[in-house]
Amino acid sequence: IRRAFLDGAGILPSPEEVRSFLADASPEKRTRLIDGLLSRPEFVDYWAYKLSDLLLVSSRSLPSNAMWAYYNWIRASVAANKPWDQMARELLTASGNTLSNGAANYYVLHKSPIAVAENVAMTFMGFSITCARCHNHPLERWTQKDYYQMANLFSRVGVKNGSDRGDLIVYPARTGEINHPRLNAPLEPRPLDGRPLPLDSPADRREHFAEWLVSDENPFFARAMVNRVWKQFMGRGLVEAVDDIRDANPPSNPALLSALTREFTSQGFDIRHLVRTIMSSSTYQLTSVPTATNGGDLTYHSHYAARRLPAEVILDAIRQVTGVREDFPGFPGRRALQLPDAAVDSYFLTAFGRPPRVTAFDSERQQEPSITQALHVINGDTINRKLASDKGLIHALLAEGADDDTAIERLYLAAFSRYPSADERRALAGALKTAGAEGGAASRRRALEDLAWAVLTSREFLFNH
Repeated sequence: IRRAFLDGAGILPSPEEVRSFLADASPEKRTRLIDGLLSRPEFVDYWAYKLSDLLLVSSRSLPSNAMWAYYNWIRASVAANKPWDQMARELLTASGNTLSNGAANYYVLHKSPIAVAENVAMTFMGFSITCARCHNHPLERWTQKDYYQMANLFSRVGVKNGSDRGDLIVYPARTGEINHPRLNAPLEPRPLDGRPLPLDSPADRREHFAEWLVSDENPFFARAMVNRVWKQFMGRGLVEAVDDIRDANPPSNPALLSALTREFTSQGFDIRHLVRTIMSSSTYQLTSVPTATNGGDLTYHSHYAARRLPAEVILDAIRQVTGVREDFPGFPGRRALQLPDAAVDSYFLTAFGRPPRVTAFDSERQQEPSITQALHVINGDTINRKLASDKGLIHALLAEGADDDTAIERLYLAAFSRYPSADERRALAGALKTAGAEGGAASRRRALEDLAWAVLTSREFLFNH
């Protein structure tokens, strides 16, 4: 239940939800759990945040009101379970006022045909074409000609000022070309492996590209999203890295990737259906404890890959367990996963690898541990301030007169989504009893704070497993 909540919605289950799940003897309880998660507003928050990473929502690149319009379009699309092909088509063909049509901000973020073409390839097809900007790579599929034909699909996008700050008008222009640098002439606009448009065609070139992008002619679109969603739940893409889909980097399980891609497209590019399919699989539900024979496997998903939680998920989990919210400047009351903007000031999120949303590369999000992270968890105020708060869990336990066993159990259920073992109960209850006997109420409070601190800084809490 902890794994499913964290991977699916970026939250921890409540102690009550854990108790109910563990007591449920129904063979359908996992299915009900997954369906329940998919209908929660936190699911929408999490996946809107993830797509905002991919689509580069940031006030570093957009005025605040335009950033909000862009984010709100993404979140409304996730909430409505808008098919991925429809989202891509709406984004890439967006026109009009950027405040009323948030998707149009995509063309404000990317100010040149070159930038649009490179980002589209990375975001929607899972590979980089940047090398082909300058030369034909001997080991890569796409040539310089392919590159400039694709870039020319976005050379007729106009942007003009509207009436207010942040208000721009995006429109299909009637003229505009980008020249091939060696030929010094424009090439017929053509999607990669697609049909070219005549240079003098009056059609919106973006429409031509979007039609090809989501069609059966293009094998990359659906496969790229399937691979990204698979990595979200398994810790590693079937093609790894997820933005390096190319002939020289084959999938670890081609049959599985093909089967999931067929399922995704046959269900109308329904991301929630894809999430449900993966979460319901026996592969996802495997133990994270390796055996003597599969401990070294990092590729074939013979066991669940334990991994550190993302920065925003950790911070929201600390808030959830302690009962004390994190205050973000300009965004009162919002959880980290409800922030629309990666530029919101937060030392914790920056230290734990929040991506700056400059490029769509998956590697922008840093998951590697660091000394900075360790020192902040140990000595920083993110955890310590919340434990000392008179609005938090420790204060509530004391105010309720909770005994030691109740306090230990509630903390374990809240943070680890499990009951403490008999040995843990015995050792911790003994320590709390000794603290209370030696120093009274103040000493017992310090002991409870120390226990909560030890739980919140443990690998069992900071990792999903």
